[in-house]
Amino acid sequence: MKQTRLLTLLLALWVSATAFAQTKIMGTVTDDNGEPVIGASVVEKGNPQNGTVTDIDGQFTVNVQSGATLVVSYIGFVSQELPARNQMQVVLKEDQQTLNDVIVIGYGVQKKSVVTAAIAKVSSDDLEGKSPVRVDNALKGLAAGVNVTSSSGQPGASPRVRVRGTGTINNSDPLYIVDGMPIEGGIDFLNPSDIESIEVLKDAASGAIYGARAANGVVLVTTKKGKVGKASINYNFSQGWQTAWRRRDVTGATDYAIMQNELRLNGGQAPLYADPYNLMDTNGNPITGFGTDWQDLVFNDNAPVQTHEVSVSGASDKLNYYLSMGFYDQEGIVGGNYGRSNYQRLSLRSNNIYNVYDAEAERNFLNKLDVTVNLAYTRVKSTGIGENSEFGSVLGSALYMSPIIAPTVTNQALADQMHENYEVTQGYELQRDAAGNYYTIPGTFGSYAEMNNPLALLNMNPSKNWSHKFVPKFSFDLQLWDNLKYHFNYSVDLSFWGNESATLSKYYHSGNAKGEHTSASMSWNKGCNWQVENTLTYDKQFGK
Repeated sequence: MKQTRLLTLLLALWVSATAFAQTKIMGTVTDDNGEPVIGASVVEKGNPQNGTVTDIDGQFTVNVQSGATLVVSYIGFVSQELPARNQMQVVLKEDQQTLNDVIVIGYGVQKKSVVTAAIAKVSSDDLEGKSPVRVDNALKGLAAGVNVTSSSGQPGASPRVRVRGTGTINNSDPLYIVDGMPIEGGIDFLNPSDIESIEVLKDAASGAIYGARAANGVVLVTTKKGKVGKASINYNFSQGWQTAWRRRDVTGATDYAIMQNELRLNGGQAPLYADPYNLMDTNGNPITGFGTDWQDLVFNDNAPVQTHEVSVSGASDKLNYYLSMGFYDQEGIVGGNYGRSNYQRLSLRSNNIYNVYDAEAERNFLNKLDVTVNLAYTRVKSTGIGENSEFGSVLGSALYMSPIIAPTVTNQALADQMHENYEVTQGYELQRDAAGNYYTIPGTFGSYAEMNNPLALLNMNPSKNWSHKFVPKFSFDLQLWDNLKYHFNYSVDLSFWGNESATLSKYYHSGNAKGEHTSASMSWNKGCNWQVENTLTYDKQFGK
């Protein structure tokens, strides 16, 4: 009987080991010319979590189940599914469908197959289902060779877009061209649903027409037009909730007290806490568990974000029209519930093309005239907190603040002492929570010269930012003679922006963060750029 049990156990272990056996697969991915494909995706079919990307030599290593199939893909190439085997040699072929795409190049369009310059294209189909906050965010992961990183978690914050890496110590942002008009200050005024295509000119040859402005690459944005047929009415709505996906690991009250005692003992000082396992908070209440979790207090879990978009479009022989309105509202995951970190954008767009006359069947000169009138307007309202700073900011203070300090003062004796020291003697107005309790001043319980109570910071009057942007365009195309076309374009980029802030009381957070007097300020700015273009185009095929 024992031998039978041992044989059964060994058989079970052998079956289990076989079921979970994995094979180490190595290989190389190249294109038709034998050049390595850098950054190609290699994923086990049916298990998208198990995969890797090729290195600078086009090589990859991945562990997969025996008999698995690998899916190898890269932007602009046809994906391949191959049985997993060691020393794989994968040759990706260019996607002929993408080579027939029409792309925008400066003052005209061409098929991608005849363009030798480095150009990446993102179409409206690629953007469907992504719901990006900003158009530049839409480039993330969709345009090869374009690096898009988030500059902060602030709602509406502009990402960092790098087409050729960091090209200058001042500004490495690419040049943005929207419907032929260079745009200053980024492209956050665009509603992502209004985008027909985005072309990124990545090398010197493709961007040469724009001169020195194209040193950091060019992003060409083309907005939508109507399509021939019945009028199309679309409405899109999305509702979501955002939560910080992870939080920093910090010490609890007991561990914090132990480390503080060790710090003092190593410095030849007496320990600060007599018993780290039986602690009292700053209000004299026993601490059970972690203590004050400052991150939990400042993070706004399930912060709502919603989008409304409606568009009306259509086209006939005489008129092509596209009208849209979009509204985007995002509440920040830090300070959003206090009105300190929010973003709202209202966008309106009207794209119209009028065919004034078409006499191509009657004569071959001055036989066609099309007039284009576009108008885009965007209003943005936002509030924000200090970002990317560990000195006295909301998140910086939440990470460094002692878990032994209570967020508010509920001890009456301590409250009376704070009232006497700060309000009566020095004339400050200490902030209170909804229950009327003072927010704790960290400097009362130790050296916190640059750390402030994050809840007190969040309850300050917010600074309100606003902007209005108008981008009108008027152009016409006149057929002069025998495929010779004259194009006139007049575009304007008109912006107004500013902010309003007020200090409503003589507050005191710390020795480095205090308001000696009340104040109010307002800034107002205006920027205007305009462009006039006159171009002649001759387009005729010979020998066909």
